[in-house]
Amino acid sequence: MNGSENWQHVCVDMQRMFSEDTPWHVPWINGVKDQIVEVSSRHATKTIFTRFVPPRKAADAYGSWRAYYEKWWMMTREHLSNDLVDVLPELRRLVPPARVFDKTGYSPWLDGRLNATLRNEGVTMLAISGGETDVCVLATMLGAIDLGYRVVILEDAICGSADETHEAALKILGGRFSVQLQVVSTEAFLANV
Repeated sequence: MNGSENWQHVCVDMQRMFSEDTPWHVPWINGVKDQIVEVSSRHATKTIFTRFVPPRKAADAYGSWRAYYEKWWMMTREHLSNDLVDVLPELRRLVPPARVFDKTGYSPWLDGRLNATLRNEGVTMLAISGGETDVCVLATMLGAIDLGYRVVILEDAICGSADETHEAALKILGGRFSVQLQVVSTEAFLANV
């Protein structure tokens, strides 16, 4: 890592609906929360929180997302408190100067706002934390690589719902994308920025 590189920390979907008692609860969030709070607190001006925002009701979703939300109807905003869509309270207190970007799918890149913002600011490297490794974090990483960003994965600051898929995703990404992606600990990252 180059300490003078223009970077941002993208914290993926550390939201209450994944940390609290909902059908989408991710128990591993508690294992990575301290590292994410540490990075975000030290570098709040360089932190962006993404939020996965479900539609108001399943009928509002397009294509296969409609069937998805027909299955997960209880996670639509018609049934889910808006408070549960927000980032964890420990992270919410950092906004501003940290920023929030909402998304309606797994990837934060589809509507172009995040990429346009980062390009406008001259960002070349992204440090990624959050959840889930094999879904939204994966979509964030692959999109960032496609867009030409150098990616640093904070391996002890990302989590999934299953150890097997989390570990498999890290192994594949660390090996397959080794030129464009680096996997490091939060401590090593913080020591070099």
